[in-house]
Amino acid sequence: MTLSAEVQQYVARQPSLAWRRRLLRGLIRTLGFKVLWDVEVTGAENVPAEGPAIIMMNHISALDPVLCMGAVTNRFVIPMTKIENMSNPLIGPFVRWWGSYTINRGEIDRKALTNSIEMVKHGQLILIAPEGTRHPEGLAEAKDGLAFVATKADAVIIPTAISGAVGWNKKLFRFQRPKINVNFGRPFKFKTHGERRVPREALAIMSHEAMYQLAIAVKDETRRGFYSDLSKATTDYLEFIS
Repeated sequence: MTLSAEVQQYVARQPSLAWRRRLLRGLIRTLGFKVLWDVEVTGAENVPAEGPAIIMMNHISALDPVLCMGAVTNRFVIPMTKIENMSNPLIGPFVRWWGSYTINRGEIDRKALTNSIEMVKHGQLILIAPEGTRHPEGLAEAKDGLAFVATKADAVIIPTAISGAVGWNKKLFRFQRPKINVNFGRPFKFKTHGERRVPREALAIMSHEAMYQLAIAVKDETRRGFYSDLSKATTDYLEFIS
């Protein structure tokens, strides 16, 4: 099967996965949000109910994608996950049942990029952590993959900041419910100024401007990391969605 056929097949499967995702999301919001963790969701009105969109998430713990999948209730979040998770005996069954798609980290994964672009073009809401891996100490410098996908698919981007999830499992072992916040920031799109092929230099600027919006959404100022100095935040390539 060609790459194009695989991607189209995956896109076509999405409606059939709705009942599974509804069931799992209910489990996350009941057992997860109300029993295991004390989760506060803010800014949920910033998530558009339909249309091409990307959740741009900071990544501070393994729990982060699950929190986003539970926090969005007006549609389903489709996360990109590292391919190693598929064979994980604990995470693998959940990831497969939800219908996530994989990425090979440490290389340019053409299939993952194509999947992302096509999913968004077909009106789905995908989740991307632009830092590429976990950074519990605070935001790290972003890669340009999110900006590439968003400009190709003309996507709305929702900066989504998670606070309080670092060390959540250790707190559970001490019979403490970790207090976690999921905050959806102000949504925006990238301005491409009519260019069909955005230069790499422009993608880099877009990535940094987007990350500063994510930093603004991070409520714990000590976790803003590389993007702590908000005076450097520019918006030349951003168009905010009212």
